Amino acid sequence: MRQAHHTLEVATAGAGLFEITGEVTRWVEGQGLADGLLTVFCRHTSASLLIQENADPDVQADLKAFFARIAPEEPGRYIHEAEGPDDMPAHIRAALTQTQLSIPLMRRRLALGTWQGIYLFEHRRRPHRRQVALHLIGA
Repeated sequence: MRQAHHTLEVATAGAGLFEITGEVTRWVEGQGLADGLLTVFCRHTSASLLIQENADPDVQADLKAFFARIAPEEPGRYIHEAEGPDDMPAHIRAALTQTQLSIPLMRRRLALGTWQGIYLFEHRRRPHRRQVALHLIGA
């Protein structure tokens, strides 16, 4: 059994979904393992991770719009406003999604479905540099 770890730096351009499937896949392939389990972990409280459809960009637009409706930016709505009007809604959106994903590695490939991609979901309006920790265990 072997283990490997790596930290991806993801530059975001503001709120939205940023696909990281290619970077994650390239790193996993470079580890030379055939079977195992990959953990993908977002090291932030105002961004999150999703496995989502990567074929139709309308899915991303609809997700972004949905989360804007359920956690709106409204001055005075939240107690925590020290970091701006988009901060507390970003925390709520991150709480409703995931900060960690587990993806099986089978026969040297991530076991993602045909239309599945790995996304960092940036919930803040400004660009950020996000860290995503990767941990792979297997043989």
